[in-house]
Amino acid sequence: MLQDSYLRAVAAASGCTMAKPEPDDGIDWQLTHSSSAHVVDCQIDLKIQLKSTWTSAPNPSNGFVSVNLKNDRLAMMARTPVAVHRILVAMIVPKEFAGWVEASHDYLSLRHCAYWRSVTGVAPTGGDSSSIRVSTAQIFDDVALCKIMERIGQGGAP
Repeated sequence: MLQDSYLRAVAAASGCTMAKPEPDDGIDWQLTHSSSAHVVDCQIDLKIQLKSTWTSAPNPSNGFVSVNLKNDRLAMMARTPVAVHRILVAMIVPKEFAGWVEASHDYLSLRHCAYWRSVTGVAPTGGDSSSIRVSTAQIFDDVALCKIMERIGQGGAP
């Protein structure tokens, strides 16, 4: 629920609408962005897979956060070519629920942070799941989402 709330806040600040596929087909959310500046279509879509971990500290010094993704899900996310691009959004969350949200008279803060990456073309490793590294240089916020949607809207990749 924390990740959904984080994504909702980022999507709202980016001017995107959200839809949750039902039944769940391996994609958690689909975002749509409308703009006359998009050359591919006036409305473009992006599929999002959410993952979370509490095993990493905020802003890990190694420069990445690792999350496990089932290999069948990774194979679906990594397919090329695609009509609708997909990204993985990995969120570091506090281990204790009480640390997830902080509020005051001035703000509501969701703790800690989410990062994104495209896994297009990534091959699954052996076993049932693969550990996917997501760079902490790619913070998933409204600015990043706007840039992702702009690149897709121009016919590029996330």
